[in-house]
Amino acid sequence: MAKILFIMTGASEWTLNDGTTHTTGYWAEEAVVPLDAFKAAGHRVEVATPGGVVPPVDPVSLEPDAAGGPEPAARYRDAVATAPELAAPLDLADVDLADYDAVYVPGGHGPMEDLAVDERAGVILADALASGKPVGLVCHGLAALLPATEPDGGNAFAAYRITGFTDREERLGAFADRAPWLLQTRLEAAGLHFEAAEPFTPHVVVDRTVVTGQNPQSSHQAADELLKLIG
Repeated sequence: MAKILFIMTGASEWTLNDGTTHTTGYWAEEAVVPLDAFKAAGHRVEVATPGGVVPPVDPVSLEPDAAGGPEPAARYRDAVATAPELAAPLDLADVDLADYDAVYVPGGHGPMEDLAVDERAGVILADALASGKPVGLVCHGLAALLPATEPDGGNAFAAYRITGFTDREERLGAFADRAPWLLQTRLEAAGLHFEAAEPFTPHVVVDRTVVTGQNPQSSHQAADELLKLIG
């Protein structure tokens, strides 16, 4: 049995470039699907957030249109309300990577607000990479890679092939013009090799011990690929 650390957002709002805020959090599918898959495989999951706050779910991700229909929406709502892992997170500052076999970061716009600038999240991810532990990130969860820097200031994941929520998808979602910055653009500027598929289609990239998924539709495949690495 492996022990998997979920690094999750604690932000319920995303500050836009005009100073207004947008209600957000983590995207339910990107957390619930891997959580269920890892537990079904016999692994243990622990959640950690900045400050140890209960991770807020983006309410839009619980609506049938966004969740893929009434049945998955009901499943996600139930998991968000009852999963003990989500109800009692650890403080990210207290996490010891030595206690875990793998790290996973789900998305939602929340990580754009807090994990993108969280030094502790960056240290954990950089250390996981250096130690050869599998790392998985989906959609906007890749914002947590931005503070994963080396002593020389370069990104620890530079030169890795990755994917994530694309600038094109952000534009189609009507947030590109109001976003303070765009994820694909920022990751490419940090030296990561971004590979984009068609918008809102499943797409996963595996490079050595790093698994990344482009969007919510990629959650199942990303979980499966991470499980292969965990063994």
